[in-house]
Amino acid sequence: MRKVLLMGNPNVGKSVVFSRLTGVNVISSNYPGTTVEFSKGYMRISNEKVEVIDVPGTYSLEPSSKAEEIAVKILKDSIASQNSIVVNIVDSTNLERNLNLTLQLLKKNIPVIVDLNFWDETKHLGISIDVGELEKILNVPVVPTCAVTGEGIKGLVDRLLEAKAMAYDYQEEEKWHEIGKIIDRVQKVSHRHHTFLERLADASIRPLTGIPIALGVVYIAFKLIRFIGEGLIGYVLEPIFEKLWAPLMMKFSSILGSGGFIHDILVGKIFEGKIDFGQSFGILTTGLFVPFAAVFPYVFAFYLILSFFEDSGYLPRLGVLADKMMHQVGLHGLGIISMLLGLGCNVPGALATRVMETRRERFISATLMAIAIPCMAQIAMIVGLVGKYGAKALMLVFGTLFLVWIVIGILMNRLLKGESPEIFVEIPPYRIPYLGALVKKLWMRVKGFLKEAIPFVLLGVFIVNILYTLGIIDFLGKLAGPVIKNLFGLPSGAVAALLVGFLRKDVAVGMLVPLGLTLKQLVIASVVLAMYFPCAATFAVLVKELGVKDMIKSAAIMIFSTIIVGSLLNLLL
Repeated sequence: MRKVLLMGNPNVGKSVVFSRLTGVNVISSNYPGTTVEFSKGYMRISNEKVEVIDVPGTYSLEPSSKAEEIAVKILKDSIASQNSIVVNIVDSTNLERNLNLTLQLLKKNIPVIVDLNFWDETKHLGISIDVGELEKILNVPVVPTCAVTGEGIKGLVDRLLEAKAMAYDYQEEEKWHEIGKIIDRVQKVSHRHHTFLERLADASIRPLTGIPIALGVVYIAFKLIRFIGEGLIGYVLEPIFEKLWAPLMMKFSSILGSGGFIHDILVGKIFEGKIDFGQSFGILTTGLFVPFAAVFPYVFAFYLILSFFEDSGYLPRLGVLADKMMHQVGLHGLGIISMLLGLGCNVPGALATRVMETRRERFISATLMAIAIPCMAQIAMIVGLVGKYGAKALMLVFGTLFLVWIVIGILMNRLLKGESPEIFVEIPPYRIPYLGALVKKLWMRVKGFLKEAIPFVLLGVFIVNILYTLGIIDFLGKLAGPVIKNLFGLPSGAVAALLVGFLRKDVAVGMLVPLGLTLKQLVIASVVLAMYFPCAATFAVLVKELGVKDMIKSAAIMIFSTIIVGSLLNLLL
């Protein structure tokens, strides 16, 4: 099957062009042996079905990152197959920088067609490009497009088969001089005033103005995420489970005899003649409720906002702003993504550690997120529990977690061998996201979450259920009782909450309510619950992402740091 490779620098609109060319049946997968993702779909050219591949963005065919290595490998594989076309997508507002990759592609003896994307923006920026002259110089088809509106896409498709393998003649050491000569011949720039979006783009990258903007953006984002997530839970998913699924499970419970080993595994415990989806622990009750009604709404909401940030051009700016701070904990600026996702739900936060290039970075990112980043549901419960004592009480909880995040991050950065690569990200101008591409990206991510996370969540619930049924968790609770009472200063009733926290952190926080804890005990319990271990869903995903060996190391760090922090709080408060 013929292949069409979409290649270009990062942030040149490849995903939008990809969305325009392909339908809804898009596959997102990792390149074999790596955690680098790429997407592929299908389109028709003159009644011929062809595969379209959205190649990871690259600035050069001399790779300097894992994503660029994969881009070069995909290109090499396509050259070997001798049945591929490269659509070189170029940001026409930054023609000089983008032509570096164009000239390298033209030396690879593979059919190339150049897509001058963001054509509408050239007019706003006072840039004039002679398309005919550029096509004459490069000797391959050149098509201007505006993928967001669809302008020029039909022309691009119509000319795909005109793509030519024409080696552009230049000496490598003279490349930038040659690019300069091309720019002089085809591009003219006239004076113009900055637009509001350009002034905002400049302001959001400078620390003095960028940090307040970032705080405001993140605050609004979390308000929206909580509104969407809680709306889906309260008005859609919880009613489905309570009104439709619970009666079916009660009938199934009676069929199984309302008790016994199989009943407890599948349905779980029955409380006062009813199923409690937070505490029953059955695979078909809590096992389905946790991923679909408790985790999925926040995953959906977070991915929606994240996709908007990516396509609007804000996310790279946030990464650059956070870069200096993130380097202190062994990560570059884009490591902030998994932390932000973790605030919505730790499961997508765990999956997002894939954006980090090295195993060391992924380990640090996952461990920090699991220890010090409470999910939105847990945050809501902590605010409800501790918030009645005022802002000072909330600051004690979240301030402690932030301090833990910094201290443990610095220690891991100092003690773990390896390097943290510098951030290497293009800062695009602000743009209005294309709805079709945003929806497609959201669908691919949600589908990926359902496919990758749900089986592990169910496995985690199953294991916890077996441990409960066999009485192992009760035994562990008795062992942990003295530690919790003597070191943390908490009553024995808090042991049950900590054990339940392995399945649902927010439910565990809620279990502290009837214990009549003092403010000091509430602060300690909230911090310890957040730190000591991830919930079963996150744990299962982290095992998959990190591997068993690294997960054991990460868990040891979590437990050890929890004992130290809980004990210090008990002594200091």
